[in-house]
Amino acid sequence: MLSLRLCCSHSLVVSKPFIGFVEKLSLSSRRNVSQSSTRNLCFCVKRPIEPNGLTSSQNHTPHDSPLSGMEEVLGSYVFGKKKATEVAHLVWKHVVQKGDTVIDATCGNGYDTLAMVKMVADESARGCVYAMDIQNDALENASTLLEESLNPNEKELVKLLPMCHSKMDKVVPEASVRLVAFNLGYLPGGDKTIITKPETTLLALEAAKGILMPGGLISLVVYVGHPGGWAESETVHTFASKLPVNNWVCCKFQMLNRPWAPILVLLFKR
Repeated sequence: MLSLRLCCSHSLVVSKPFIGFVEKLSLSSRRNVSQSSTRNLCFCVKRPIEPNGLTSSQNHTPHDSPLSGMEEVLGSYVFGKKKATEVAHLVWKHVVQKGDTVIDATCGNGYDTLAMVKMVADESARGCVYAMDIQNDALENASTLLEESLNPNEKELVKLLPMCHSKMDKVVPEASVRLVAFNLGYLPGGDKTIITKPETTLLALEAAKGILMPGGLISLVVYVGHPGGWAESETVHTFASKLPVNNWVCCKFQMLNRPWAPILVLLFKR
């Protein structure tokens, strides 16, 4: 049984096509999901009233939505066919273009970095992937994976940086980045006491906002099943709630009856 909840919230914004997509899902859920599969999903939505008396969703045409064309991908998450990380990668592919500059703000073991390289690499060799982490173990693991998985030309596109993501704007030119991606939590297979912190995550989000180009995306998969996870999730929520609706489209996907499931947050810059 699928339980959909559409929440009016001051914190998150989606456009008219996506709202219609959610409404279609709620109507068709009983014939698409078996009784044994229970999946409660919360979509948080904002429809601000603008000076002309219309909501922002009414003022924008369907093709203005950065989520346009992603209905099947988002539905695959709703119906339990794909994980949050898999959906994030598919959304990235929808946004990233060949030759782009992108940032893996928490490179970890390197799997997101590898996916990004494949998205930006082309014959022009203009793409660039900045991958950063504060843990040497993470950078070594990522380096090994990339060495095994990339050809020589693709390897030239990667910059592995031993640094905190809060300082990303010190090494990346302003307004030049198409994608900044975060996996917030601890290093899989590593020391679980070393985690991303709300304070530095907030600084990193502010930095990402400054270097993101129009049409770009800040993507976050927020893991909450460890001490400090929920506090960091609240930090992300508060940050997103303050982004101006005229310039940003923001949405959050959270499973209501799986409190420790990762939360997917997508922040699109118009």
